[in-house]
Amino acid sequence: QVQLVESGGGSVQPGGSLRLSCAASGSIFSIGVTGWYRQAPGKQRELVASITGGGDINYADSAKGRFTISRDNAKITVYLQMNSLKPEDTAVYHCNHRRYGRDYWGQGTQVTVSS
Repeated sequence: QVQLVESGGGSVQPGGSLRLSCAASGSIFSIGVTGWYRQAPGKQRELVASITGGGDINYADSAKGRFTISRDNAKITVYLQMNSLKPEDTAVYHCNHRRYGRDYWGQGTQVTVSS
């Protein structure tokens, strides 16, 4: 059973930074795709960034130039470094891992950007 645990959310002012972490229960990231999604109140969940087992990376247009997804295989953790945060980045951020047609989700971590 794949388990994902997110951490690193919090409240920051516009222009600030946060680093989210997604820790897995086992060495799963070498297969499939791992992504960070977010869902703001009243909005649909959207993909922010993803990284494949082979290291291919994809960003949503809203994340390009500000967010960086990375992976530490030794720590079995995927990170999302978020810089230059904006109020519109406020959302619950979820880690997702997709492999063999199945989706696994973490519980989510709240990110609030406000002055």
